[in-house]
Order: sequence, then structure tokens, then C-alpha cells
Amino acid sequence: MNQETLDKLRHMRLLGMHRAFKTSLESNSTETLTADEMALLLTNSEWDDRHNRAIERTMKNAKFRYKASIEQLDYTAERGMDKNTVHRLADGEFIKRSENVLITGSTGTGKSFLASAIGQQACQLGFKVLYTSATKLFSQLKMAKADGSAVRELSKIERQDLLILDDFGLQPFDAASRLALMEVLEDRHGKRSTIITSQLPVEQWYDVIGEKTIADAILDRLVHGAGRIELFGESLRKKWSKN
Repeated sequence: MNQETLDKLRHMRLLGMHRAFKTSLESNSTETLTADEMALLLTNSEWDDRHNRAIERTMKNAKFRYKASIEQLDYTAERGMDKNTVHRLADGEFIKRSENVLITGSTGTGKSFLASAIGQQACQLGFKVLYTSATKLFSQLKMAKADGSAVRELSKIERQDLLILDDFGLQPFDAASRLALMEVLEDRHGKRSTIITSQLPVEQWYDVIGEKTIADAILDRLVHGAGRIELFGESLRKKWSKN
């Protein structure tokens, strides 16, 4: 009978229950648990299993550049990373408020790693996240325009609770990139959060975007009310290569 129950649980994809019931049988704990306790054990095991698998799917779909966590961050004073600020971002409240975060600093100072850590924490909290470089995003949207799938791609981006746009301003904007960024931000403005990382100070973004009218509109939606983190110090990649 127990084997039949296990087979049915596996067939119905109740994998958390299957694992918990099998473990209970192997440890003979089924004999010491009441019916209520067994029901609670199986329910909690299934709940935890589905929750963990949902997080795994969200993390996979986000396509993070780094596997990073808040616990791995380096808060040494010369880096300019305030622990309290990061922990306030890690609680996900800025996403609920649809606020943006701008992370700047020279190459190698850990901007992408920090953004990845915040993004992966957001996944743990149940938010949908997409991580991409600015160059890759604009290239994908250009191709989508060409094959007629632009509306679907923009809708996918709009549905993300948090968009992480890495290496912003690494290449000059052309007309198509400006319009693509404007469309993305217009869809998300006041409804979703965006994290931008850039080697360039925010004050230089206007010139990089180009075309006064569009640059004004983009920065108004992106910068106004956004949190800012500026990182300093020696390139972490150079530092690690010395060790």
C-alpha cells in the first residue's frame, strides 16, 4: 500500500510529499506521528518543494551574469558601498514602490556583481527579474522590430518586476537604441523597477543618449527619485588576479 501511495504521489508530481513520505517510511516516523502531524508534514514539504522550484525557475529565467548574494558583498570603506543602503534594497521594498536604482563606478568595481546580488535576492522574495546588458537588449529589440515580434518582447520586459540593465552607455546610442530605451522605460514608468549599472557618471548620460528631446524624456523617467550607489576603489578583477 505504501509503495502504491508513493507511486501515485510521484505520478501526480507531488514531489515534496513523495520525498517526505518516503523519508518517514524509511525512518519509521510514520508510526510516531499523528494523522494531523503527518498531514502537516506532507503539506509543508510540498509547499516548500514548489516554492523552491519556483525560485529556481525565476533565477534561471533572469539570466544573471554572476551567481551572487548579499552575503558575499564587500563593504570596505574605500569601495563606497553602504551596508545599510544595500540591505534596504535587499528587502525588496523599492520594487514594491516601483523605484529605480542607479549604480555607477569605474570598470571592475563590482557594479554588475552588486546588481546581480540584489536581483537574486529579489528572486528569493518572489519577484520576476530580467538581467541583460544594454547592448544585448537593444540588439534584441532591433531584431524583434524586423521580424514583427517587438510587441511581444516589450510586453515580456514590461511584466518583469525588476529589470537590470547592465553596462549602460558602454556604446553610443543610435536612433533605434534611443527609441527602444524610451519604449521600455515608458512601459515601466511608475509601475516597475529598473536597476542601471554604468561606468559613466549619471551627469554624462545625457550626452551619451544624444538627441535632446528623447534624452530629456528618458532621464526624467529614469533618474527622478532613483536611489544611487557610486562605487570606488581598485578593480576587483585586478585585485583577485593578484591573489
